[in-house]
Parts: sequence; C-alpha cells; structure tokens
Amino acid sequence: MGAMSQLGEPPKQGEQRALVVDDEASICALLSEKLARAGFECRCASSGEEALELLQKSTYDLVISDLRMPGISGLELLDEVSRKYPHSAFLMATGEADVHTGVEAMKKGAGDYLVKPFQLEEVVSRVKQALQTKRLELEIENYRQHLEEMVEQRTRQLKAALKRVEMTYDETLEALGGALDLRDDETAGHSRRVSRYCLTMAKTMGCTSEQLKHIVRGAYLHDIGKIGIPDAILLKEEKLTAEEMAIMQSHVRVGYELVSRIAFLAPAAEIVLTHHERFDGTGYPQGLREEEIPLGARIFGVADTLDAMTSDRPYRQALPFSAAQAEIIRESGRQFDPEVVRVFLSIPQQAWENIRLEVAGVRLSRHRSEPVPSIPADSPGGRRPASAP
Repeated sequence: MGAMSQLGEPPKQGEQRALVVDDEASICALLSEKLARAGFECRCASSGEEALELLQKSTYDLVISDLRMPGISGLELLDEVSRKYPHSAFLMATGEADVHTGVEAMKKGAGDYLVKPFQLEEVVSRVKQALQTKRLELEIENYRQHLEEMVEQRTRQLKAALKRVEMTYDETLEALGGALDLRDDETAGHSRRVSRYCLTMAKTMGCTSEQLKHIVRGAYLHDIGKIGIPDAILLKEEKLTAEEMAIMQSHVRVGYELVSRIAFLAPAAEIVLTHHERFDGTGYPQGLREEEIPLGARIFGVADTLDAMTSDRPYRQALPFSAAQAEIIRESGRQFDPEVVRVFLSIPQQAWENIRLEVAGVRLSRHRSEPVPSIPADSPGGRRPASAP
C-alpha cells in the first residue's frame, strides 16, 4: 500500500495520502491532524528537498506546501511536482501578503492556495475540491491519450467488416451507421431523415450528382464519431459538465478521422467535421463562418434543425412544422446560410412530410431495410439502385 504513516501504521484501504511541506513543525502538525481526522493518511516534510525524497519513495494524492522555505521554495517544488508527479494535486500555502503569488501558483498548475492563518474547515473543503478537480483532469487526459488508439481500433474493425462482406457503397454506409445505432437507437431514423432533407435542398440548389452523393453520405454519417464517446457521457440524461461537453464535441474530429480514412467516403468527411459550424462563426470545432463552411454542412444545419424540432424527444413531443420554420427564419444569417434558408422555404411543406412518412415506414418494416438515401434517377448523372423504394 506504499510508505508507512508517521505513527508507523500502514494506510487504511481506500485512504488518500497527503504530504504536508513546511519548515515550521507546528504548521505541519496542525494540518496533519486536521487532514487525518478528515480521513487522510499524512506525512510531513520540513523542506522541499525532503518532500522530493518522499515523493520518490511513495505516491501521494495531495501535496500542500508552504510558499517561503529555505532551500527549494514552494514555487520550485510546484514545478518539480507538476513535471514529475502530475497525478498529485498541489495546494500552495501563503501568508496574506503573498496572495498574489498564490494566484500565480494556480496559473502554474496548483489546484488552489491556502492563506495563513488557516481556517481548518475551509482547508479540508478546498483540499477535497482540488482532489476532485485533479481526478477530472486525469480522466480527461487519459481519454485523450487513448482516443487515437480507440479510433484506430474502430477503423480496423470497420475495414475488416468491409473486406468480409464485400458490400456495395450504400451497404457499407449502412454498416457504418449500424455501428452508431448500437450506441443510440434514435440515430437511424434521424440520420436517414436528415440525409433525405439535405438531398432535397441540394437538388433544388442545382448541385451536381457528385456533390449530391457526398452531401448525402456526409449527412448520413455526421454523428459517426460518437462511437468514440464514452457511454457515461453519450447516454447521460443530465446536463453535461464543461469537461464532458469538451469530450462530446470531440466527436466531430473523431468522426472525421474515421471517415476520411475510407477512400470513397473521404469527400464526405468534411461534412462530418464541420456539421456544427455556424454561419456567424460561433460554431465548432474551427469557428468557420459564411462561405468558409462547406456547402453540404450549411445545408445540413437547416436539415438537422428541421428534424430535431419536428421529432419526439425524451423531454418533449415533436413541435409542428411551423415552429421549426419560424426558428430557421429567425436564425437566418446567424446559425444558417440565408441562401439555404431561402431554398428551404421554397420547398412545399408536404415534401418534408412525405420524407418523414417514408422513413418511418421503412423503420417499421420487419422484412426489409432501406439503404442510405441514394441519388434519384432523374438527377444529373444519378442512378436509382434496384433496392431503392
């Protein structure tokens, strides 16, 4: 379990370990006693040099260090701990005249600072908060370190599936979509509807058959990166924390890395990457604006909002088409490209209703499944596959 405590007893199972560093023995004793009562196993060091020796021999969850000490100062110890022992939370203890330095210490990696004379109850509260913050930081860092490995693993699985079944392009898209469907049951209907909505608007805008093909594929696979998001975040019903939101937003880059590696899908990958950009530049991940955003992603933005507002959600029933239309008009020039909005408004409401009914009918069917929306035969260069309805 690590080093022995000051009294010569091993730490209890599950007990967190704290190292108190101060050249005043009375301060060390005071903090150690209070932390021990709060459930910590404590060790003391009278200097930065002694603290580093103890850190070499054992692992500590927490280091509390005085700012001003002979030899290695608190700031110098912070640098060493941050570099060599990043898993340890660090709190700086300062006098009232050194509060500014305590704030600077936080900028350099300290979790918090404590002002002498100590308010012991506040010390325990701040210690627990610093440990919680460090735990979240380590979880996020661990996720980032394994993200590339996760993407590589998923990509290998998908490529192996492609070789085994020798699917056509549309069937390949179904397999990719199916990987996400296993995580989120709502994805299939949403992805089909949105890709059909995008196809309708793109055709009206005069896109070429090649553009139509890439827009449909990109729209269908827009959320494929969510296969790399942990279930605890992807399926969480409560509001996400800032750290969790950052992980969730990473799905656009995860999806882009995955899709861009598949040759025939590479042109569609830009929609996967940019489908959360906004016309006014306030979207993510790159903050693109106006014409910087690929046309397919600008079309997708309108289609996605239409489907999100007119579909049932766990927290509300579907809104009427008129509500979605009003919202799209209101956000024209901010979230949406005004030209795409104009095209959307030129298409009869019945066309959108027909698409929704067609997709719903396919999902309810027990005997067949619909492929990814294909380019209709009457489009320039388009060809209706035999399996299309």
